[in-house]
Amino acid sequence: MRRKWYTAFGVLLLAVLLFFVMLHDTRWFFFLLTPLIILWIYDVTQTDHTILRNFPVLGHIRFILEFIRPEIQQYFIANNMDERPYNRQTRSIIYQRAKNIRDTVPFGTELNLRAPGYTWVLHSLAPKKIPEGEARIMVGGPACKQPYLASRINISAMSFGSLSERAIQALNEGAKIGNFAHNTGEGGISPYHLNGGDLIFQIGTAYFGCRDDKGNFDPIEFEKEANRSEVKMIEIKLSQGAKPSHGGILPAAKLTPEIALARKVKMGQDVVSPQAHSAFSTPRELLIFIQKLREISGGKPIGFKLCLGRRKEFLGICKAMLETGILPDFITIDGAEGGTGAAPLEYSNHVGEPLEEALVFIHNSLVGINLREHIRIICSGKIATGFDVVEKIALGANMCNLARPMMLAMGCIQSKQCNANTCPTGITTQNKRLQRGLVVEVKKQRVANYHHNTMKSFLEIVGAIGLSNPSELSPEYLIRRINDETVTSLAELYSYVKPGDFFGGNLDMAYKKYWDLADPDQF
Repeated sequence: MRRKWYTAFGVLLLAVLLFFVMLHDTRWFFFLLTPLIILWIYDVTQTDHTILRNFPVLGHIRFILEFIRPEIQQYFIANNMDERPYNRQTRSIIYQRAKNIRDTVPFGTELNLRAPGYTWVLHSLAPKKIPEGEARIMVGGPACKQPYLASRINISAMSFGSLSERAIQALNEGAKIGNFAHNTGEGGISPYHLNGGDLIFQIGTAYFGCRDDKGNFDPIEFEKEANRSEVKMIEIKLSQGAKPSHGGILPAAKLTPEIALARKVKMGQDVVSPQAHSAFSTPRELLIFIQKLREISGGKPIGFKLCLGRRKEFLGICKAMLETGILPDFITIDGAEGGTGAAPLEYSNHVGEPLEEALVFIHNSLVGINLREHIRIICSGKIATGFDVVEKIALGANMCNLARPMMLAMGCIQSKQCNANTCPTGITTQNKRLQRGLVVEVKKQRVANYHHNTMKSFLEIVGAIGLSNPSELSPEYLIRRINDETVTSLAELYSYVKPGDFFGGNLDMAYKKYWDLADPDQF
């Protein structure tokens, strides 16, 4: 594919040279004309591209323009609010906070305050100041022997292999500086994860890092990894927002010895992540697996991550909790707006529930069965600013995980080449030449700066509401515009159940119809 761009660029360069050479010496003109004649012959005889057959040589100009279109769009056409998934204003605030430079904006908001969906907080005339140390939260339910005092903002799951070694190292050392947690992603624990930062060890469907030769869960290998002092929490990945219920593949050509060692796989073959787990197949078996991991790890917090899909299946897990008495210490909710290195378009666009609705449903479900106080909720999916964190915690979360903003803090420019191994910033590539540009000593500090400044923004907003702790946030403190004439609080926009409602006769039909169908012995 790249050869097409080089060819197109060469055509343009030769055309310019021909013009100037013809002005000075016609002999050189004919010498340089020869490659163009050869290209013309190739274009009219090839069968892949209609444009080149019909417009030989000149047709390559289209490829030149197509190649530079993203850069033209990003730098010259798009305004501060246009781009997706992160617009320029959001990217700019991340860069500024990562670099510890001025992050204020002049002259007023660029948002349309009359647009449906615009959301704001209700501030108080008696604001408060909240020290960052007081905002941490303990993760660990009744059965947990090693609870973890966590930051409200942590690094979301990104695997070694998807990210480069330098990116992983910068994230981990940044987490150490800022005293927050770094989720390993499902690719196992590499040496680059072991630089002093707290880890959340994620286990996916392929059990990378804790598998046997056949790809099944290996309790002995898990024990080695889970009992590392760096590992503070363990997360079972059921699904992720950008491609729920979809397996992945790392081609053999991209598999390096270091990646193979971290994932505990063999070199020379494609590395496949199945769609589903083999260690369990029902809600009840999931909880038994959680109990098994808790025992092997010495009582560390164990939880699971999912993108909400069929609601009765999550309520089946809730019923299994009640019947077995086994509880996860935390549940991570990944919204459909979450990112990934590579996903089918249909999955990214149309599979999985957005974070906000999923968060409210799962929070309500745990409240309704009287277990919410024992289980922390972590959420992830396009969270970048202090206000985003306020909004998600007000809706029912306890903590937030951030992935793409942490990449932006390291210098990601949203070039969207994560799936091509050509990331120009060295973050999502295994190309050593491109990785060279990522200087760990600089980027680790930017990761820590971004975390610190976003926490500061988050706590300032909590204080502006007049609260003393983020745990006091609730949906009535946020207002959303529905249309030009109507606004409502998030507490009125969403239905919130009361403790124990699932056991009484007043359960909202939006929940009852799924609760009645839920089966603890079948997903």
